[in-house]
Amino acid sequence: MIVTGLQIDDIPPAERFAAWRALCELAAIPMELRSDHEHDFRATVRGGMGLGEVMLTYTSVPSLRNERTAAHIRRSDPELYHLRLTLRGESDVCHGDGEATVGARQFMLTSTSVPYQAVCERGRVDGMTVTLRPSLLPFPVTELQRLIGRRLSGRSGIGAMLADFLTRLATESDRYGPADAPRLGTVAVDLLNALLAHELDAGAEACAEDRLTPESRRRTLRLRIQEFVRQNLHHPGLSPASIAAAHHISLRYLYRLFEEQGHTVSAWIRAQRLECCRRDLADPALGDTPIHVIAARWGFSHAADFSRAFRGAYGVPPRDFRRLALATNR
Repeated sequence: MIVTGLQIDDIPPAERFAAWRALCELAAIPMELRSDHEHDFRATVRGGMGLGEVMLTYTSVPSLRNERTAAHIRRSDPELYHLRLTLRGESDVCHGDGEATVGARQFMLTSTSVPYQAVCERGRVDGMTVTLRPSLLPFPVTELQRLIGRRLSGRSGIGAMLADFLTRLATESDRYGPADAPRLGTVAVDLLNALLAHELDAGAEACAEDRLTPESRRRTLRLRIQEFVRQNLHHPGLSPASIAAAHHISLRYLYRLFEEQGHTVSAWIRAQRLECCRRDLADPALGDTPIHVIAARWGFSHAADFSRAFRGAYGVPPRDFRRLALATNR
């Protein structure tokens, strides 16, 4: 693949920042550029990595402030989307209706048709930008507007897959030939669209939840927590603290959710575990499984504690319950 590079250090110090400005003008995306390092501007740009219908660019800059206003947009707008991946450092970005600080392995989707301001004032910032036409994104413009200017994670899930892919493209560009470019571009677009679809789905769920009344929101959260508990009953470490942490709520709020139903969190967990044990003890297919194994399977690590809890809930010891249940089921 053809990759062009411009090392600003190769230009006399007094001309470096002007050269950077000229480079941006050549991209047909005019903007206002300012820097605290205009007299000693050390920057690098590697562009021209064509991947079929998309373009990949790498930049490394010191302190820099970019601003693209409505006047700049009227002057020239190629109507492109940029997906920016920050590799090192962080920037404060205001774009569309969003404001965010974007750090290492985080993405932001931007549009050349929307005013933009980015400020890098806390050290050098390295990043990569994927440039593509709107026709490559199979989403309504109104949907994509929900993501413009939002910070998107490149640290886990689909975002991490895309970040790893782009990083390897930049570091191993000499290993790919011209025939590889369209195929690699297709992979990049597919991963990008998968990331955007994931974020749009998550946003739709959040919007739907925002429209709930406070009572409905509490009920929805309680149902989600109860399902989480049922799926983790076999973990001995399941506790109110771990449940609250998994759902990003305080212990106090968790207690209140269950108190509204007339029981404590711990009592509800114990009741669910006992019910699972009762069901297994009555199952003929598990007739040869020792009682203490069944108890441990559902989070009871001490046989004596399990026996007391079971007798308190059902009125008979687990051994007697099993004998009666299996006799009835024959």
